[in-house]
Amino acid sequence: DLYRKVFVFRKDPSDAYVLLKARLEQPLQNFTVCLRSYSDLTRPYSLFSYATKAQDNEILLFKPKPGEYRFYVGGKFVTFRVPEGHGDWEHVCAGWESGTGIAEFWFNGKPWPRKGLQRGYAVGAEAIIILGQEQDAFGGGFDHYNSFSGELADVYLWDVGLSPAKMRASYLSLNLPPALLAWKSLSYEVKGDVVVKSRLRE
Repeated sequence: DLYRKVFVFRKDPSDAYVLLKARLEQPLQNFTVCLRSYSDLTRPYSLFSYATKAQDNEILLFKPKPGEYRFYVGGKFVTFRVPEGHGDWEHVCAGWESGTGIAEFWFNGKPWPRKGLQRGYAVGAEAIIILGQEQDAFGGGFDHYNSFSGELADVYLWDVGLSPAKMRASYLSLNLPPALLAWKSLSYEVKGDVVVKSRLRE
């Protein structure tokens, strides 16, 4: 249970990452991924990387520069432009549904205009899920200049699209539905220089 804890990625650039273990029985037709990050990096970095043998960017949350997020599904991406950070935690949720190909993006509890992405696609289930590096191969192929440096917390992955109320609940750290990956019952393995610490502030 990592409630009120964070992963601190201490080095920049870094070869460190956190490997997450989720029980996935079948391909994902819908999903929502949420996390909170705190960093002063201005170069590109990867937050959440979900790779299969067939597709290294099966699900990817990537920040190419300040004020911009890229959300990948099945190797294709859409871009969401957000207000420039004010040196504070940024909470993002990205949701996708295969049936409509709708990609949703929530930033600090607010929805951004929805975009179209990979209609009819299915996200593979045999996955390696990594925080802090971008996989260019299944479980590896890292470019250290896309590594994350800073603090990460409140990581969740659901195999459903969350309702607007639940998206806001995620931002406010309220009670959430059972998840494939849940911060309060996370199965993880630290690889390299990452330290678990208490959160400094709410």
